[in-house]
Amino acid sequence: MFVINLENKGYYETWGASSKAAYLSKTLRAQGVLLSQYYGIAHNSAGNYLAQISGQASNPASRADCPTYSAFQQTGTAAPGQVLGTGCVYPPSVPTVAGQLTAAGKTWKGYMEDMQRPCEHPPLGAKDDHQSAKAGDQYATRHNPFVYFESITSTPQCRSSVVPFTQLAGDLKSAATTPDLSYITPNLCHDGHDSPCVDGRPGGLESADAWLRENVPAILASPAYRQDGLLVITFDESGGGTTGPAGLLPGGTAGGHIGALVLSPFVKGGTTSSTPYNHYSLLATIEDLFSLPRLGYAGAPGLNAFGTDILANRP
Repeated sequence: MFVINLENKGYYETWGASSKAAYLSKTLRAQGVLLSQYYGIAHNSAGNYLAQISGQASNPASRADCPTYSAFQQTGTAAPGQVLGTGCVYPPSVPTVAGQLTAAGKTWKGYMEDMQRPCEHPPLGAKDDHQSAKAGDQYATRHNPFVYFESITSTPQCRSSVVPFTQLAGDLKSAATTPDLSYITPNLCHDGHDSPCVDGRPGGLESADAWLRENVPAILASPAYRQDGLLVITFDESGGGTTGPAGLLPGGTAGGHIGALVLSPFVKGGTTSSTPYNHYSLLATIEDLFSLPRLGYAGAPGLNAFGTDILANRP
């Protein structure tokens, strides 16, 4: 399974008739299933990325985008599987899908564009100096959820599995070297966050679409994808701080209406699903596909995982 997250675009800006992302909204759209009722769970970015791999709700620090790499201060627990409190770096007791996959004998990698070294993150308690793009270094710590869990950063696997994006091309060469879960984060220009970009490119959907056009074909042509792969392309949140309808899904829709596209040998291209989904649904889908227990809000009653409305031809 492959996941690509882009940044800060609402549903109609991306998928509407005037979209500046023609490759995503037209070329790839014709090959996949558009999830027309897919929502982010929070503003700003960090809470959405953390939710996708842990099922945890956002907290005041993650909603502020974790300007300090601060330890999570727990004040209690709540259903479904939530740790209450505030902070950005969760203690080892908080599980992730990465840990689940490792325990099940499966493989995973986070591929982070412009990350200078594996498992790059600030020292605990320090100011995050990767909040803004710099020339030659447009990596954003807050778009790399794996480094916010001590259950990952405290192990050697962080250096072997949270790696620069440049490693993806080699890993795609065979099914044996492609992880079971590949979580891909473009840099602050290529994910559409910055506009214009620090290097002078236009940014926004235009630069994000160009990056997808350059990199997605290699995923779709890879032996692993062609064998039994699934690629999800979505956004962390909508722009402008908009929210979705209250009460629609467990875990909420506070990150706004964004949409997602699912590509796979097992989907019918050019179709649409109007089933409500959010980032917890993505986590639930990953866990279901790999026969893992659902974490946090991914396991909440009434939470939809991707079903036959999307994977209509799955064996």
